[in-house]
Amino acid sequence: MPVLNLDDDAKNVMETIEGGGIAVLQLDVAYLICGNKADAIARIFEAKGRTFEKPNGMLANFEIFEQLLITSDKAKDVTRAVTQDFDLPLSVVAPFRPDAPILAGLEPFAIERSTKAGTQDILLNAGPLADKLADMSLERGTPVLGSSANRSETGSKFRAEDVDPEVRDAADLIIDYGLCRYHNPIGTSSTIIDLANFEVLRWGVCFDQIADILQRFFDIELAPSPHQSNVA
Repeated sequence: MPVLNLDDDAKNVMETIEGGGIAVLQLDVAYLICGNKADAIARIFEAKGRTFEKPNGMLANFEIFEQLLITSDKAKDVTRAVTQDFDLPLSVVAPFRPDAPILAGLEPFAIERSTKAGTQDILLNAGPLADKLADMSLERGTPVLGSSANRSETGSKFRAEDVDPEVRDAADLIIDYGLCRYHNPIGTSSTIIDLANFEVLRWGVCFDQIADILQRFFDIELAPSPHQSNVA
């Protein structure tokens, strides 16, 4: 059985994106294409055929969450419960602090393409490599910005070899950990929730479990998934 070297792989990803490059890597929810510099962000959008109306997200841990996002105490408790107490992946959207230290080194274009209407989308608890990268991101002040490693509107990819050629060709580094944990036939990635009003922005993996947690412990009823069954 192969042994993953998370420390070395995370370091290689960080050095790649700090040097202006692009990395493709496995998350539990889907393969990710990511960068940090303005030129890399522009090349990611071009490779994906993605409109600027759809901003990048950021890999995060709870420390980044608290530093960056402006939320209620209830929203913090919800996020902590889902990602820490129940160990599920979750993307959250909330207003952000432009002066947060994690954003200090970013070029304006990178911030513009990774935020929308004063809000930012961050992904928490998306697997061992994602967690390692989030910790390293906080330590180094280097945000990891990106989106699913696929051509826009074609569905998430769950194996490195399934990533579209245009997206693979844009990458300076590919970390292939095989099949993603939450692979599913409809090609959806993480569930996304707007923490301002607990609106579901995307019904993604583990949605049924997340909805149950919010209902049982926080008396929050999420809009039901249009999918016939949970993707987990």
